[in-house]
Amino acid sequence: MENDLGNYRKSYEKGELLLNEVPENPMELFQKWFFEVDKFFVEDETNAMTISTIGLDGYPKNRVVLLKKYTYEGFIFYTNYSSEKGKAIEENPNVCLSFFWHKAERQIIIKGKAEKIAENLSDGYFESRPRGSQLGALASDQSEVIEDRDFLEQQLSKLEDEFGGKEIPRPKNWGGYIVKPVEIEFWQGRPNRLHDRIRYQLQLDYNWLIHRLSP
Repeated sequence: MENDLGNYRKSYEKGELLLNEVPENPMELFQKWFFEVDKFFVEDETNAMTISTIGLDGYPKNRVVLLKKYTYEGFIFYTNYSSEKGKAIEENPNVCLSFFWHKAERQIIIKGKAEKIAENLSDGYFESRPRGSQLGALASDQSEVIEDRDFLEQQLSKLEDEFGGKEIPRPKNWGGYIVKPVEIEFWQGRPNRLHDRIRYQLQLDYNWLIHRLSP
């Protein structure tokens, strides 16, 4: 099988990113870009991000998760701690996050360390989820091999009966991670493939070193 994609072309012309205009803290620029994309470019899920981990088999693996909160400290998402990604993070907390907002011709790449958030914060978010999502977290042993779809449906049906009219507890193996960044790169598409790239690197004094990179 062969499919030559060499003739796929696009000119990036929707913005610019200049070194003398960026803030000292990358989280401020992240917030600005996020709001702009959410308001003016209307991505399906602006908070969809790719997380890359190094698996127990030594291979990197990417998957898309949803960003649920960000602060000056970092980026928070939720998952099953016993999943493949959870086991990978337990073994090696160095991860990479990335956002690609194609309508805005923007990309952000974040290197950082992932750590579990406090249990009460995970409890609070779990309580805010729709009831079906709560039951889904209980029904699924994420990343484990199952026989078929019916198995999942049966698990869900049992849980619906078990917790009918009752509060659903957060599974102890489900909760949040915060990724605390050590490097953030902002990429703005530009014509002729001369894209703008601005990289922030966290220093020992917790200030950020800022460089412009060649595309």
